[in-house]
Amino acid sequence: MSAIVRLESAEDPRLDDYANLKDVTLRRSLEVEHGLFLAEGAKVIRRAVAAGYRVRSFLLSERWLDGLADVVTASGAPCYVLPPDRLEEVTGFAVHRGAIASMERRPLPSVAEVIAHARRVLVLEDIVDHTNVGAIFRGAAAFGVDAIVLAPRCADPLYRRSVKVSMGTVFSCPYARMDNWYDGLDALRAAGFTLVALTPADDAVDLDTLAMGDESGGAERLALLLGTEGDGLSARWQDQADVRARIPISAAVDSLNVAAAAAVACYVLTRDVPPPA
Repeated sequence: MSAIVRLESAEDPRLDDYANLKDVTLRRSLEVEHGLFLAEGAKVIRRAVAAGYRVRSFLLSERWLDGLADVVTASGAPCYVLPPDRLEEVTGFAVHRGAIASMERRPLPSVAEVIAHARRVLVLEDIVDHTNVGAIFRGAAAFGVDAIVLAPRCADPLYRRSVKVSMGTVFSCPYARMDNWYDGLDALRAAGFTLVALTPADDAVDLDTLAMGDESGGAERLALLLGTEGDGLSARWQDQADVRARIPISAAVDSLNVAAAAAVACYVLTRDVPPPA
């Protein structure tokens, strides 16, 4: 059974998991070193627990305690309760959702494991903005993408901002991280995936045309490559792709944000894919 611990001091060492959340560099180092991540908000916390992640502790303001009482009790983890102003002192920002949980990470599966039975996969090359990564996961989950593969320098899907923006869908979409970028696409090609580079280039094939099978040869397995913010896909990954595809948009707009483009592409490439047997 969980212990409810009411604290007054924001400097209590038991709150170290939650300190200085605004410092991205510090948080990234701390979370990797200690194997933890943070889930913010009751819905996200519930989704993390439902996905099987173990709770290290909870940090709540008093008014959120009743709404999460069942999860807190079942977890057996300590639950620290602070006044709202003290909560902000600990985290460094206003915790509008009033509830945060520190969760234990799990070892990531290999790329081979997450793509083994997949038909539609997203591959993220060096997308470093946590908001974009979280939004991409949310779109992928919404449209039934089977898995996501990350290049080595891609932002962490379990960083607090990514988890929050994804509304916890980072817990439901399987993902893995490549060991290296240079040859990272080889495993996908060897597994029979057609590699599709998403680009705004005028000479790329329209995504709808690709989805109908005219350019992909009716491939059953598609891996959509998404490039970093601003520069897009590297020349190497574009050269390695089997086909380059674009989303037709107004000539008044040069491109879409990578998360918006990913959501459109996920919809187009999954809408006619039957559910797995």
